[in-house]
Amino acid sequence: MSEVVTGEAVVVEVRVAQLPSRALAFLIDWAVQWTVIILAVVLVTQASVVTDESLATGLLILFVVLVTVGYPVAFETITRGRSLGKLALGLRVVSDDGGPERFRQALFRGLAGFLEFWTFAGAPALITSLLNQRGKRLGDVFAGTTVIGERSPQQAPPPEMPPSLASWAATLELSGLSDDLANTARQYLSRWNQLSPHTRDEMGLRVAARISAQVAPPPPPGVPPYAYLAAVLAERRRREEIRLARVRSTPPPYGPQGLGMQGLGVQGQGVQRYGVQAPTPPTAPRAAEPPRGEAPTTSGGFVPPV
Repeated sequence: MSEVVTGEAVVVEVRVAQLPSRALAFLIDWAVQWTVIILAVVLVTQASVVTDESLATGLLILFVVLVTVGYPVAFETITRGRSLGKLALGLRVVSDDGGPERFRQALFRGLAGFLEFWTFAGAPALITSLLNQRGKRLGDVFAGTTVIGERSPQQAPPPEMPPSLASWAATLELSGLSDDLANTARQYLSRWNQLSPHTRDEMGLRVAARISAQVAPPPPPGVPPYAYLAAVLAERRRREEIRLARVRSTPPPYGPQGLGMQGLGVQGQGVQRYGVQAPTPPTAPRAAEPPRGEAPTTSGGFVPPV
């Protein structure tokens, strides 16, 4: 995982593509390019019988340039950072700020790729990828891009609550349990079936001892580490779901209903302000109406019509 700072100054974690997956994606693209080049050579050879030899050579050079440079540039521009090989392996080229790849960046990568792979047999790309923390080749360094993996690994289902420990788990004090330690226990439970019995028991006792130092009360006698950790994590997840459900069900203090008179606090004869019933301000006395047929005279002498 690697952190990417977006243009809005938001830190986002992305999974940087590893070198083997990038190499396999390049081999797929390389096979497609060589297939197109061979077909172009056959067509140009057949056409050279009826055309000039210099014209056939120019067409052959044009085809080679279009395939070696135009193929990655066109595909990555149209598909927003994915060639056929990257599409097959779930990879994508993105900008260093996490945005989609632009045509300028795809052109830089295509031109640099011609030198890296077709001129120097991929040696510069391999050396640069091994030295760079994000596995960038020269084209990525020049273009300001990064290759990431879009297919996240399948996560194990959350642990279930052992029925015999449900009543005990409801009394747990989990405020002292840190997120890092909970993630450690979750990873141990997800790999429990893959570990040898000796490693499973030793690691389970170690993780359970660390969690029991932050959680109270202690488990009942005879509870194995796996069941203890599963009960703690299941109870922690249950309480978090309850908390989120309460937050979502709580009506907002200022919502669409706040646009009406009740939202503004007008109720009965007073104005409701933050739960306090304030008295209605006194109404100014109305001026006496003039007799019908007569109109008040303004200070300027103008008499408005009746």
